Amino acid sequence: RVIISLLAILISFHSYALTKVSASVDKNPVMINESLILTVTADDDIDRNALDTSALLADFIVGRTSVNSQTSMVNFNTTRTTTWNTVLIPRQSGELYIPAFDIDGVKTQVIKLDVLAANKSAASTQQDLFITTQVSASDIYVQQQITLTVKLHFAAELKRGSLTEPTLAGANILQVGKDKESENIINGKRYRIIERVYAISPQESGEATLKSPIFSGEIIMPSARRSNFLSFADTKPVSVVGDDIELTIKAIPAQVNGAWLPSELLALHQEWQPEPSQFKVGEPITRTITLTAAGLSEEQLPEITMEVPQGLKVYPDQATLHTGLNSERLVSQKVINFAIVASQAGEYQLPEIMVPWWNTVTNKAELAKIPAQTITVLPNADITQIVTQTPPSVALENTTPAPIVETVIIQPNNTLQWLFLALWLLTLLAWFISAKRPFQSKQINAGTSSKVNNAHLAMLAACKQNNGELALACLLPWAQSQVSSNSESELLTTLDSLHNYFNDKALTDAIIELQQRYYGKNPGQWSGNNLLTAIQRLHKKDHSKSADDEIKINP
Repeated sequence: RVIISLLAILISFHSYALTKVSASVDKNPVMINESLILTVTADDDIDRNALDTSALLADFIVGRTSVNSQTSMVNFNTTRTTTWNTVLIPRQSGELYIPAFDIDGVKTQVIKLDVLAANKSAASTQQDLFITTQVSASDIYVQQQITLTVKLHFAAELKRGSLTEPTLAGANILQVGKDKESENIINGKRYRIIERVYAISPQESGEATLKSPIFSGEIIMPSARRSNFLSFADTKPVSVVGDDIELTIKAIPAQVNGAWLPSELLALHQEWQPEPSQFKVGEPITRTITLTAAGLSEEQLPEITMEVPQGLKVYPDQATLHTGLNSERLVSQKVINFAIVASQAGEYQLPEIMVPWWNTVTNKAELAKIPAQTITVLPNADITQIVTQTPPSVALENTTPAPIVETVIIQPNNTLQWLFLALWLLTLLAWFISAKRPFQSKQINAGTSSKVNNAHLAMLAACKQNNGELALACLLPWAQSQVSSNSESELLTTLDSLHNYFNDKALTDAIIELQQRYYGKNPGQWSGNNLLTAIQRLHKKDHSKSADDEIKINP
Protein backbone atom coordinates (compact mmCIF):
# COMPACT_ATOMS: atom_id res chain seq x y z
CA ARG A 1 0.00 0.00 0.00
CA VAL A 2 2.84 2.35 0.75
CA ILE A 3 4.42 1.72 -2.64
CA ILE A 4 1.10 2.26 -4.41
CA SER A 5 0.56 5.55 -2.54
CA LEU A 6 4.01 6.83 -3.48
CA LEU A 7 3.48 5.93 -7.11
CA ALA A 8 0.13 7.73 -7.12
CA ILE A 9 1.73 10.87 -5.70
CA LEU A 10 4.55 10.74 -8.22
CA ILE A 11 2.17 10.29 -11.13
CA SER A 12 -0.01 13.19 -9.88
CA PHE A 13 2.99 15.59 -9.83
CA HIS A 14 4.01 14.76 -13.37
CA SER A 15 0.53 14.67 -14.85
CA TYR A 16 -0.48 18.13 -13.53
CA ALA A 17 -0.15 21.05 -16.05
CA LEU A 18 -1.25 24.69 -16.52
CA THR A 19 -4.89 24.87 -17.68
CA LYS A 20 -6.27 28.22 -16.45
CA VAL A 21 -5.08 31.80 -15.84
CA SER A 22 -7.40 34.48 -14.40
CA ALA A 23 -7.07 38.27 -13.76
CA SER A 24 -9.02 40.53 -11.41
CA VAL A 25 -8.84 43.95 -9.69
CA ASP A 26 -9.71 44.80 -6.10
CA LYS A 27 -11.85 47.87 -6.99
CA ASN A 28 -13.83 49.09 -9.99
CA PRO A 29 -14.49 51.98 -10.51
CA VAL A 30 -11.35 53.69 -9.20
CA MET A 31 -10.33 57.34 -8.86
CA ILE A 32 -7.54 58.86 -10.90
CA ASN A 33 -4.17 58.80 -9.08
CA GLU A 34 -5.56 56.21 -6.65
CA SER A 35 -4.02 52.73 -6.58
CA LEU A 36 -5.68 49.41 -7.27
CA ILE A 37 -4.33 45.85 -7.13
CA LEU A 38 -4.25 43.65 -10.21
CA THR A 39 -4.22 39.93 -9.30
CA VAL A 40 -3.21 37.31 -11.86
CA THR A 41 -3.57 33.65 -10.80
CA ALA A 42 -2.29 30.53 -12.65
CA ASP A 43 -3.22 26.97 -11.61
CA ASP A 44 0.32 25.64 -11.78
CA ASP A 45 3.81 26.38 -10.46
CA ILE A 46 5.01 28.96 -12.99
CA ASP A 47 8.22 30.93 -13.34
CA ARG A 48 7.87 34.18 -11.33
CA ASN A 49 9.06 36.20 -14.38
CA ALA A 50 6.37 34.77 -16.65
CA LEU A 51 4.10 37.84 -16.18
CA ASP A 52 5.09 40.81 -18.40
CA THR A 53 3.42 44.08 -17.28
CA SER A 54 5.11 46.39 -19.83
CA ALA A 55 1.81 46.71 -21.76
CA LEU A 56 0.34 48.61 -18.77
CA LEU A 57 2.86 51.47 -18.79
CA ALA A 58 0.94 53.58 -21.31
CA ASP A 59 -2.16 54.03 -19.10
CA PHE A 60 -0.89 53.16 -15.63
CA ILE A 61 1.92 53.81 -13.21
CA VAL A 62 3.10 50.28 -12.44
CA GLY A 63 4.24 49.72 -8.88
CA ARG A 64 5.85 46.75 -7.23
CA THR A 65 4.77 43.18 -8.05
CA SER A 66 4.75 40.40 -5.45
CA VAL A 67 4.71 36.70 -6.42
CA ASN A 68 3.36 33.87 -4.29
CA SER A 69 3.51 30.12 -5.10
CA GLN A 70 1.47 27.54 -3.16
CA THR A 71 1.15 23.73 -3.30
CA SER A 72 -1.52 21.70 -1.45
CA MET A 73 -2.61 18.03 -1.36
CA VAL A 74 -6.08 16.74 -0.40
CA ASN A 75 -6.82 12.97 -0.69
CA PHE A 76 -3.77 12.48 -2.92
CA ASN A 77 -5.03 15.32 -5.12
CA THR A 78 -2.27 17.90 -5.54
CA THR A 79 -3.05 21.49 -6.52
CA ARG A 80 -0.51 24.19 -7.25
CA THR A 81 -1.06 27.92 -7.86
CA THR A 82 1.08 30.94 -8.71
CA THR A 83 -0.28 34.41 -7.91
CA TRP A 84 1.02 37.84 -9.02
CA ASN A 85 -0.16 41.00 -7.23
CA THR A 86 0.72 44.26 -8.99
CA VAL A 87 -0.06 47.80 -7.77
CA LEU A 88 -1.42 50.09 -10.53
CA ILE A 89 -2.21 53.82 -10.58
CA PRO A 90 -4.32 55.18 -13.50
CA ARG A 91 -2.73 58.07 -15.37
CA GLN A 92 -6.01 59.55 -16.68
CA SER A 93 -9.75 59.43 -16.12
CA GLY A 94 -12.28 57.63 -18.34
CA GLU A 95 -12.50 54.06 -19.57
CA LEU A 96 -9.22 52.15 -19.47
CA TYR A 97 -8.55 48.55 -20.39
CA ILE A 98 -6.21 46.06 -18.77
CA PRO A 99 -5.09 43.86 -21.66
CA ALA A 100 -4.97 40.07 -21.68
CA PHE A 101 -1.77 38.47 -20.39
CA ASP A 102 -0.23 35.39 -21.98
CA ILE A 103 1.18 32.93 -19.40
CA ASP A 104 2.79 29.91 -21.04
CA GLY A 105 0.24 29.97 -23.90
CA VAL A 106 -2.81 30.54 -21.67
CA LYS A 107 -4.37 34.03 -21.74
CA THR A 108 -6.34 36.03 -19.19
CA GLN A 109 -9.49 37.99 -19.93
CA VAL A 110 -9.50 41.73 -20.73
CA ILE A 111 -10.66 43.96 -17.85
CA LYS A 112 -12.58 47.20 -18.43
CA LEU A 113 -11.78 49.79 -15.76
CA ASP A 114 -13.77 52.96 -15.02
CA VAL A 115 -11.51 55.75 -13.75
CA LEU A 116 -13.32 58.66 -12.08
CA ALA A 117 -12.09 62.25 -12.22
CA ALA A 118 -11.04 63.90 -8.99
CA ASN A 119 -13.95 66.37 -8.96
CA LYS A 120 -16.72 63.77 -8.97
CA SER A 121 -18.58 63.22 -5.72
CA ALA A 122 -18.66 59.48 -6.27
CA ALA A 123 -14.88 59.43 -6.32
CA SER A 124 -14.46 61.51 -3.18
CA THR A 125 -16.37 58.99 -1.09
CA GLN A 126 -13.90 56.26 -2.02
CA GLN A 127 -10.69 58.05 -1.06
CA ASP A 128 -8.87 56.46 1.85
CA LEU A 129 -5.51 57.73 0.64
CA PHE A 130 -4.62 60.68 -1.61
CA ILE A 131 -1.93 63.32 -2.22
CA THR A 132 -2.31 67.05 -2.88
CA THR A 133 0.45 69.29 -4.29
CA GLN A 134 0.83 73.06 -4.48
CA VAL A 135 3.63 75.31 -5.76
CA SER A 136 4.36 78.87 -4.70
CA ALA A 137 4.58 79.99 -8.38
CA SER A 138 4.22 78.34 -11.78
CA ASP A 139 5.46 81.18 -14.05
CA ILE A 140 9.07 81.67 -12.98
CA TYR A 141 12.60 82.51 -14.14
CA VAL A 142 15.45 80.09 -14.50
CA GLN A 143 17.27 79.58 -11.16
CA GLN A 144 14.37 81.19 -9.33
CA GLN A 145 13.55 79.09 -6.30
CA ILE A 146 9.98 77.98 -5.62
CA THR A 147 8.45 75.78 -2.93
CA LEU A 148 6.37 72.65 -3.51
CA THR A 149 4.08 71.64 -0.64
CA VAL A 150 3.09 67.96 -0.65
CA LYS A 151 0.34 66.68 1.66
CA LEU A 152 -0.37 62.99 2.13
CA HIS A 153 -3.94 62.33 3.38
CA PHE A 154 -4.87 58.89 4.74
CA ALA A 155 -7.97 57.66 6.55
CA ALA A 156 -6.75 54.06 7.00
CA GLU A 157 -4.10 52.88 9.42
CA LEU A 158 -0.66 52.72 7.82
CA LYS A 159 1.66 49.85 8.65
CA ARG A 160 4.57 51.10 6.56
CA GLY A 161 5.20 53.40 3.62
CA SER A 162 7.62 55.66 1.76
CA LEU A 163 7.24 58.85 -0.25
CA THR A 164 9.46 59.50 -3.26
CA GLU A 165 10.82 62.94 -4.18
CA PRO A 166 9.23 65.06 -6.91
CA THR A 167 11.08 65.12 -10.22
CA LEU A 168 11.80 67.95 -12.66
CA ALA A 169 14.32 67.63 -15.47
CA GLY A 170 17.38 69.84 -14.98
CA ALA A 171 16.41 71.17 -11.54
CA ASN A 172 17.86 71.21 -8.02
CA ILE A 173 15.39 69.75 -5.51
CA LEU A 174 15.90 69.81 -1.74
CA GLN A 175 13.58 69.06 1.16
CA VAL A 176 13.14 72.00 3.55
CA GLY A 177 12.70 71.28 7.24
CA LYS A 178 11.02 68.23 8.75
CA ASP A 179 7.66 66.61 8.08
CA LYS A 180 4.62 68.08 9.84
CA GLU A 181 1.64 66.04 11.02
CA SER A 182 -1.95 67.23 11.51
CA GLU A 183 -5.58 66.07 11.27
CA ASN A 184 -8.57 67.35 9.28
CA ILE A 185 -12.12 66.29 8.36
CA ILE A 186 -12.78 66.23 4.58
CA ASN A 187 -16.22 65.23 3.17
CA GLY A 188 -17.19 63.88 6.57
CA LYS A 189 -14.15 61.62 6.86
CA ARG A 190 -11.27 62.16 9.29
CA TYR A 191 -7.80 62.18 7.74
CA ARG A 192 -4.33 62.26 9.15
CA ILE A 193 -2.09 64.56 7.09
CA ILE A 194 1.67 64.44 6.62
CA GLU A 195 3.05 67.64 5.06
CA ARG A 196 6.44 67.94 3.36
CA VAL A 197 7.99 71.01 1.68
CA TYR A 198 10.57 70.99 -1.14
CA ALA A 199 12.68 73.84 -2.53
CA ILE A 200 13.00 73.60 -6.32
CA SER A 201 15.38 75.63 -8.53
CA PRO A 202 15.03 74.97 -12.29
CA GLN A 203 18.27 75.30 -14.22
CA GLU A 204 16.82 75.19 -17.76
CA SER A 205 14.28 77.50 -19.40
CA GLY A 206 11.18 76.39 -21.30
CA GLU A 207 7.96 74.50 -20.57
CA ALA A 208 8.41 71.73 -18.00
CA THR A 209 6.32 69.25 -16.01
CA LEU A 210 6.87 68.85 -12.29
CA LYS A 211 6.15 65.21 -11.44
CA SER A 212 4.39 64.66 -8.12
CA PRO A 213 5.86 62.31 -5.50
CA ILE A 214 4.52 58.74 -5.28
CA PHE A 215 3.56 57.11 -2.00
CA SER A 216 3.88 53.33 -1.69
CA GLY A 217 3.11 51.34 1.42
CA GLU A 218 0.75 49.00 3.22
CA ILE A 219 -2.45 49.69 5.13
CA ILE A 220 -4.06 47.49 7.78
CA MET A 221 -7.35 45.97 6.62
CA PRO A 222 -10.27 45.10 8.96
CA SER A 223 -10.09 41.39 9.82
CA ALA A 224 -12.97 39.08 8.73
CA ARG A 225 -12.44 36.92 11.77
CA ARG A 226 -14.64 37.29 14.81
CA SER A 227 -11.68 37.71 17.11
CA ASN A 228 -8.27 39.14 16.40
CA PHE A 229 -6.80 37.63 19.54
CA LEU A 230 -3.48 35.90 18.79
CA SER A 231 -3.93 36.54 15.06
CA PHE A 232 -1.98 38.68 12.61
CA ALA A 233 -3.65 41.73 11.03
CA ASP A 234 -4.34 41.62 7.32
CA THR A 235 -2.48 44.21 5.23
CA LYS A 236 -2.97 45.54 1.74
CA PRO A 237 -0.38 47.20 -0.52
CA VAL A 238 -1.33 50.70 -1.69
CA SER A 239 0.17 53.42 -3.84
CA VAL A 240 -0.98 56.93 -4.65
CA VAL A 241 0.39 59.86 -6.67
CA GLY A 242 -0.50 63.54 -6.77
CA ASP A 243 -1.28 65.72 -9.79
CA ASP A 244 1.56 66.83 -12.04
CA ILE A 245 2.16 70.59 -12.29
CA GLU A 246 3.01 72.44 -15.50
CA LEU A 247 5.70 75.15 -15.16
CA THR A 248 6.72 77.98 -17.46
CA ILE A 249 10.42 78.77 -16.93
CA LYS A 250 11.69 82.01 -18.47
CA ALA A 251 15.30 82.61 -19.50
CA ILE A 252 17.61 85.27 -17.99
CA PRO A 253 16.70 88.70 -19.46
CA ALA A 254 19.18 90.08 -21.98
CA GLN A 255 19.63 93.35 -20.08
CA VAL A 256 21.04 91.61 -17.00
CA ASN A 257 24.79 92.00 -16.51
CA GLY A 258 26.77 90.40 -13.71
CA ALA A 259 25.31 88.10 -11.07
CA TRP A 260 21.81 86.75 -11.69
CA LEU A 261 19.68 87.01 -8.52
CA PRO A 262 15.95 86.49 -9.25
CA SER A 263 13.91 87.26 -6.14
CA GLU A 264 10.62 88.64 -4.95
CA LEU A 265 12.38 90.73 -2.33
CA LEU A 266 16.06 91.46 -1.59
CA ALA A 267 17.20 93.90 1.08
CA LEU A 268 20.38 95.06 2.83
CA HIS A 269 20.44 96.15 6.46
CA GLN A 270 23.21 97.37 8.77
CA GLU A 271 23.72 97.69 12.51
CA TRP A 272 26.52 99.40 14.48
CA GLN A 273 27.98 98.50 17.84
CA PRO A 274 28.60 100.83 19.56
CA GLU A 275 26.43 103.67 18.26
CA PRO A 276 28.07 105.85 15.55
CA SER A 277 28.54 108.81 17.91
CA GLN A 278 30.86 106.86 20.23
CA PHE A 279 33.74 105.86 17.95
CA LYS A 280 37.25 106.32 19.40
CA VAL A 281 40.79 105.63 18.26
CA GLY A 282 41.95 102.08 18.99
CA GLU A 283 38.53 100.77 20.02
CA PRO A 284 36.89 98.12 17.80
CA ILE A 285 33.76 99.10 15.86
CA THR A 286 31.42 96.26 14.85
CA ARG A 287 29.38 96.78 11.69
CA THR A 288 26.85 94.01 10.96
CA ILE A 289 25.56 93.68 7.39
CA THR A 290 22.48 91.47 6.78
CA LEU A 291 21.38 90.39 3.29
CA THR A 292 17.82 88.97 3.10
CA ALA A 293 16.40 87.40 -0.07
CA ALA A 294 13.12 85.60 -0.84
CA GLY A 295 13.26 82.81 -3.38
CA LEU A 296 17.04 82.32 -3.31
CA SER A 297 19.04 79.54 -1.70
CA GLU A 298 21.98 80.09 0.65
CA GLU A 299 24.42 79.14 -2.11
CA GLN A 300 23.03 81.85 -4.43
CA LEU A 301 23.60 84.73 -1.99
CA PRO A 302 26.56 86.87 -3.16
CA GLU A 303 29.67 87.79 -1.19
CA ILE A 304 29.57 91.05 0.77
CA THR A 305 32.76 93.13 0.91
CA MET A 306 33.52 96.47 2.54
CA GLU A 307 36.19 98.94 1.46
CA VAL A 308 37.67 101.36 4.01
CA PRO A 309 39.82 104.48 3.53
CA GLN A 310 43.41 104.96 4.72
CA GLY A 311 43.59 105.06 8.51
CA LEU A 312 41.06 102.28 9.09
CA LYS A 313 41.60 98.55 9.27
CA VAL A 314 38.75 96.07 8.67
CA TYR A 315 38.60 92.44 9.84
CA PRO A 316 35.61 90.45 8.44
CA ASP A 317 34.24 87.45 10.33
CA GLN A 318 32.92 84.24 8.79
CA ALA A 319 29.44 84.79 7.34
CA THR A 320 26.50 82.95 8.93
CA LEU A 321 23.66 81.60 6.76
CA HIS A 322 20.00 80.97 7.63
CA THR A 323 17.09 79.52 5.61
CA GLY A 324 13.43 79.28 6.60
CA LEU A 325 9.84 79.46 5.41
CA ASN A 326 7.76 82.61 5.66
CA SER A 327 4.20 82.55 4.29
CA GLU A 328 5.10 79.48 2.20
CA ARG A 329 8.06 81.36 0.73
CA LEU A 330 11.66 80.31 1.16
CA VAL A 331 13.72 83.11 2.75
CA SER A 332 17.52 83.01 3.02
CA GLN A 333 19.79 85.32 5.01
CA LYS A 334 23.51 86.03 5.09
CA VAL A 335 24.88 87.87 8.13
CA ILE A 336 28.50 89.06 8.32
CA ASN A 337 30.26 91.14 10.98
CA PHE A 338 33.08 93.57 10.16
CA ALA A 339 35.43 94.73 12.95
CA ILE A 340 36.78 98.22 12.14
CA VAL A 341 39.74 99.75 14.00
CA ALA A 342 40.86 103.36 13.58
CA SER A 343 44.54 104.20 14.06
CA GLN A 344 44.05 107.96 14.17
CA ALA A 345 41.27 110.46 14.83
CA GLY A 346 39.35 112.18 12.04
CA GLU A 347 36.40 111.83 9.67
CA TYR A 348 36.19 108.83 7.35
CA GLN A 349 33.95 108.28 4.33
CA LEU A 350 32.73 104.68 4.01
CA PRO A 351 31.67 103.89 0.42
CA GLU A 352 28.21 102.52 -0.34
CA ILE A 353 27.51 98.78 -0.54
CA MET A 354 25.40 97.66 -3.53
CA VAL A 355 23.89 94.32 -4.63
CA PRO A 356 22.12 94.22 -8.05
CA TRP A 357 19.14 91.86 -8.32
CA TRP A 358 16.13 91.08 -10.52
CA ASN A 359 12.64 91.74 -9.15
CA THR A 360 10.47 88.80 -10.27
CA VAL A 361 7.27 90.66 -9.32
CA THR A 362 7.87 93.83 -11.37
CA ASN A 363 10.21 92.14 -13.90
CA LYS A 364 12.77 94.90 -13.48
CA ALA A 365 16.42 95.15 -12.45
CA GLU A 366 16.89 96.80 -9.05
CA LEU A 367 19.67 97.72 -6.63
CA ALA A 368 19.76 96.96 -2.94
CA LYS A 369 22.24 99.27 -1.27
CA ILE A 370 23.47 100.84 1.93
CA PRO A 371 24.30 104.53 1.25
CA ALA A 372 27.76 105.98 1.78
CA GLN A 373 28.32 107.02 5.36
CA THR A 374 30.66 109.38 7.19
CA ILE A 375 31.91 108.38 10.62
CA THR A 376 33.84 110.51 13.07
CA VAL A 377 36.59 108.96 15.16
CA LEU A 378 37.51 110.86 18.33
CA PRO A 379 40.87 110.77 20.16
CA ASN A 380 41.12 108.16 22.88
CA ALA A 381 42.46 109.64 26.10
CA ASP A 382 42.61 106.19 27.72
CA ILE A 383 45.21 104.92 25.26
CA THR A 384 47.36 108.06 25.74
CA GLN A 385 47.15 107.64 29.51
CA ILE A 386 48.24 104.00 29.30
CA VAL A 387 51.27 104.97 27.23
CA THR A 388 52.40 108.00 29.26
CA GLN A 389 51.54 106.61 32.70
CA THR A 390 52.72 103.01 32.43
CA PRO A 391 52.92 101.58 35.96
CA PRO A 392 56.53 100.99 36.97
CA SER A 393 55.68 97.55 38.36
CA VAL A 394 54.40 96.52 34.92
CA ALA A 395 57.10 98.15 32.87
CA LEU A 396 60.00 96.71 34.84
CA GLU A 397 58.69 93.18 35.45
CA ASN A 398 61.00 90.46 34.11
CA THR A 399 63.30 93.07 32.48
CA THR A 400 66.76 94.49 33.13
CA PRO A 401 66.59 97.57 35.42
CA ALA A 402 67.31 100.89 33.74
CA PRO A 403 70.58 102.54 34.72
CA ILE A 404 70.31 104.99 37.63
CA VAL A 405 71.70 108.43 36.88
CA GLU A 406 73.16 110.26 39.91
CA THR A 407 74.02 113.95 40.01
CA VAL A 408 77.39 114.84 41.63
CA ILE A 409 77.90 118.42 42.77
CA ILE A 410 81.58 119.52 42.97
CA GLN A 411 82.37 122.40 45.22
CA PRO A 412 84.83 124.98 43.84
CA ASN A 413 88.42 124.23 44.97
CA ASN A 414 91.47 125.47 43.02
CA THR A 415 93.86 122.82 44.36
CA LEU A 416 91.55 120.05 43.50
CA GLN A 417 90.96 121.55 40.06
CA TRP A 418 94.67 121.46 39.19
CA LEU A 419 94.97 117.97 40.57
CA PHE A 420 92.04 116.75 38.51
CA LEU A 421 93.50 118.44 35.42
CA ALA A 422 96.81 116.64 35.85
CA LEU A 423 95.10 113.31 36.37
CA TRP A 424 92.93 113.91 33.32
CA LEU A 425 96.01 114.58 31.16
CA LEU A 426 97.67 111.42 32.40
CA THR A 427 94.52 109.43 31.69
CA LEU A 428 94.31 110.86 28.19
CA LEU A 429 97.91 109.91 27.49
CA ALA A 430 97.33 106.37 28.81
CA TRP A 431 94.25 106.00 26.61
CA PHE A 432 96.21 106.92 23.47
CA ILE A 433 98.86 104.33 24.32
CA SER A 434 96.75 101.38 25.47
CA ALA A 435 93.51 101.75 23.45
CA LYS A 436 92.67 98.26 22.08
CA ARG A 437 89.64 96.61 20.29
CA PRO A 438 88.31 94.60 23.28
CA PHE A 439 88.17 97.82 25.23
CA GLN A 440 86.30 99.51 22.37
CA SER A 441 83.74 96.69 22.22
CA LYS A 442 83.18 97.00 25.93
CA GLN A 443 82.56 100.73 25.61
CA ILE A 444 80.14 100.12 22.74
CA ASN A 445 78.10 97.60 24.70
CA ALA A 446 77.97 99.96 27.64
CA GLY A 447 76.77 102.75 25.37
CA THR A 448 74.14 100.48 23.87
CA SER A 449 72.72 99.48 27.20
CA SER A 450 72.37 103.14 28.13
CA LYS A 451 69.97 103.61 25.27
CA VAL A 452 67.38 101.23 26.79
CA ASN A 453 64.33 103.34 27.67
CA ASN A 454 61.10 102.94 29.58
CA ALA A 455 58.96 102.61 26.40
CA HIS A 456 61.04 99.65 25.28
CA LEU A 457 60.81 98.04 28.73
CA ALA A 458 57.04 98.57 28.85
CA MET A 459 56.70 96.95 25.43
CA LEU A 460 58.69 93.92 26.53
CA ALA A 461 56.67 93.60 29.74
CA ALA A 462 53.34 93.72 27.85
CA CYS A 463 54.50 90.94 25.52
CA LYS A 464 55.73 88.75 28.37
CA GLN A 465 52.46 89.22 30.26
CA ASN A 466 50.41 88.46 27.08
CA ASN A 467 48.57 91.76 27.68
CA GLY A 468 47.22 92.67 24.22
CA GLU A 469 45.58 95.93 25.32
CA LEU A 470 48.79 97.26 26.88
CA ALA A 471 50.85 96.06 23.89
CA LEU A 472 48.63 98.02 21.46
CA ALA A 473 48.98 101.11 23.63
CA CYS A 474 52.78 100.78 23.81
CA LEU A 475 53.46 100.12 20.13
CA LEU A 476 53.66 103.75 18.94
CA PRO A 477 55.71 105.04 21.92
CA TRP A 478 58.12 102.12 21.45
CA ALA A 479 58.48 102.85 17.74
CA GLN A 480 59.12 106.55 18.41
CA SER A 481 61.81 105.62 20.92
CA GLN A 482 63.72 103.66 18.26
CA VAL A 483 64.25 106.55 15.81
CA SER A 484 67.26 108.81 15.85
CA SER A 485 65.65 112.24 15.33
CA ASN A 486 62.56 114.18 16.36
CA SER A 487 61.48 114.62 12.72
CA GLU A 488 61.31 110.87 12.23
CA SER A 489 59.50 110.46 15.56
CA GLU A 490 56.79 112.90 14.46
CA LEU A 491 56.07 110.76 11.39
CA LEU A 492 55.33 107.63 13.46
CA THR A 493 51.75 108.45 14.51
CA THR A 494 49.82 105.47 13.08
CA LEU A 495 50.31 101.73 12.80
CA ASP A 496 50.50 102.09 9.01
CA SER A 497 53.43 104.48 9.34
CA LEU A 498 55.07 102.02 11.75
CA HIS A 499 54.84 99.23 9.16
CA ASN A 500 56.29 101.45 6.44
CA TYR A 501 59.17 102.73 8.60
CA PHE A 502 60.49 99.40 9.89
CA ASN A 503 59.55 97.38 6.76
CA ASP A 504 59.94 94.15 8.73
CA LYS A 505 57.63 91.24 7.80
CA ALA A 506 57.93 89.47 11.16
CA LEU A 507 56.98 92.64 13.04
CA THR A 508 54.07 93.36 10.65
CA ASP A 509 52.71 89.81 10.97
CA ALA A 510 52.95 89.94 14.76
CA ILE A 511 51.05 93.27 14.93
CA ILE A 512 48.32 91.98 12.57
CA GLU A 513 48.00 88.88 14.74
CA LEU A 514 47.60 91.09 17.81
CA GLN A 515 44.88 93.20 16.14
CA GLN A 516 42.91 90.18 14.93
CA ARG A 517 42.98 88.52 18.35
CA TYR A 518 42.01 91.75 20.10
CA TYR A 519 39.43 93.24 17.68
CA GLY A 520 37.77 90.12 16.27
CA LYS A 521 34.19 89.12 17.03
CA ASN A 522 35.38 86.15 19.09
CA PRO A 523 38.70 87.30 20.57
CA GLY A 524 41.00 84.57 21.83
CA GLN A 525 43.93 84.46 24.22
CA TRP A 526 46.82 86.41 22.71
CA SER A 527 50.39 85.19 23.06
CA GLY A 528 53.08 87.85 22.93
CA ASN A 529 55.92 85.50 21.92
CA ASN A 530 55.90 86.44 18.22
CA LEU A 531 55.82 90.18 18.88
CA LEU A 532 58.46 89.88 21.61
CA THR A 533 60.79 87.95 19.28
CA ALA A 534 60.34 90.49 16.46
CA ILE A 535 61.04 93.47 18.75
CA GLN A 536 64.11 91.88 20.34
CA ARG A 537 65.50 90.92 16.93
CA LEU A 538 65.03 94.50 15.64
CA HIS A 539 66.59 95.91 18.79
CA LYS A 540 69.64 93.66 18.49
CA LYS A 541 69.98 94.39 14.78
CA ASP A 542 69.88 98.19 15.26
CA HIS A 543 72.44 98.12 18.08
CA SER A 544 74.81 95.86 16.13
CA LYS A 545 74.69 98.32 13.27
CA SER A 546 75.42 101.23 15.60
CA ALA A 547 78.39 99.36 17.08
CA ASP A 548 79.87 98.75 13.63
CA ASP A 549 79.56 102.44 12.82
CA GLU A 550 81.40 103.45 16.01
CA ILE A 551 84.21 100.98 15.35
CA LYS A 552 84.82 102.48 11.92
CA ILE A 553 85.22 105.96 13.42
CA ASN A 554 87.79 104.90 16.02
CA PRO A 555 91.47 105.02 14.93
